[in-house]
Amino acid sequence: MSGRGLHLAVFGLTVSSSWGNSHAKTWRALGRALARMKVRITFFERHAPHFADARDGLTFPGIDLVLYDEWAAVEPKAREAVLGADAAIVTSLCPHGPEAADLVRARAPFAIFYDLDTPTTLGAPDGPPAPYLPRDGMLGFDLVLSATGGPALDLLARRFGADPVWPLYGGVDPEEYTAEPGARRADVAMSYLGTYVPDRQWLLSSLFLEAARRLPERVFLIGGAQYPHDTPWTPNTLFVPHVDPTQHRRFYGAAPLTLNVTRASMARIGYCPTLRLFEAAACETVVISDIWPGIETFFAPGEEILLAQSADDILGAIELGESELGRIGRQARQRVLDEHSAAHRASELLWLMENGASRALSSVAAGVGGNIRSEAP
Repeated sequence: MSGRGLHLAVFGLTVSSSWGNSHAKTWRALGRALARMKVRITFFERHAPHFADARDGLTFPGIDLVLYDEWAAVEPKAREAVLGADAAIVTSLCPHGPEAADLVRARAPFAIFYDLDTPTTLGAPDGPPAPYLPRDGMLGFDLVLSATGGPALDLLARRFGADPVWPLYGGVDPEEYTAEPGARRADVAMSYLGTYVPDRQWLLSSLFLEAARRLPERVFLIGGAQYPHDTPWTPNTLFVPHVDPTQHRRFYGAAPLTLNVTRASMARIGYCPTLRLFEAAACETVVISDIWPGIETFFAPGEEILLAQSADDILGAIELGESELGRIGRQARQRVLDEHSAAHRASELLWLMENGASRALSSVAAGVGGNIRSEAP
């Protein structure tokens, strides 16, 4: 599939609101990159009050947004879009995932499931299947994609019948995410941007908040939705309840360092880069991250990213000179330009649609922990 003139029908969680999720930003960046390749997306999103109250966009380059209330009402339009598309994609957390999957597998010329929440999908081995999956799991799709790579791919194959299955990580538009002149604040030591999730709060506390307690003369900037009102912030913590995507670049630019903390369920599996990892790196803000299997396949530790196991590591990173941090930040952005842009992901998607349906290639996928550098353009 060359990409020119292609039409994709997508059934997902949201593209209209970035509040408390990474789906919206993933699709906005991917849609913009695909639009430059003359690919058009029709995105079906259920009208959800919690997203409607926090919408930060309705029009996006390359994406025609269809908001609907109930599946029965939108099904005729969805069927028309699927029949007229070159391929159709159902994502994890789609409110009508089983219904959309049945339609896509039965009617689409090329049916794809894109799992942006693989650790949630895998869940407990003996637990109930995720409600957004059809009863027969991922059988019948021509291609299954996962934003988590490594061993997760084999688990998706064995437990849900995903075949073929490939990684498709998040990507960032380096024109949108770049260094922000004049954003740096001399009083800010580091930042953290992320939605509240209980299974990573303990690590956020032991790294970010403990460092803040031990460096009371500096400001620690944190932004994100859904934090409890009684979260024990330190006096020198500056908390922003929600950072609009248009302000992410300035947010990252305010500090020389930003922390990446991974959910425990993701860290156990590994090969799980969050979109924030690429965004901050594109802004030349040095990322200091918790450690998980496969992180070195995305950024080189010590050269393009810093790693932390304790608050001591955080304080050591803060003490690095401006010259050293600047060097690491520039090299991280170059890595994004070379491998982690939304344009790279769009090219990978089109390549996988063209080639990834071959089950002879599927066995290669389990060994692809980083990008599809050697296989895709």
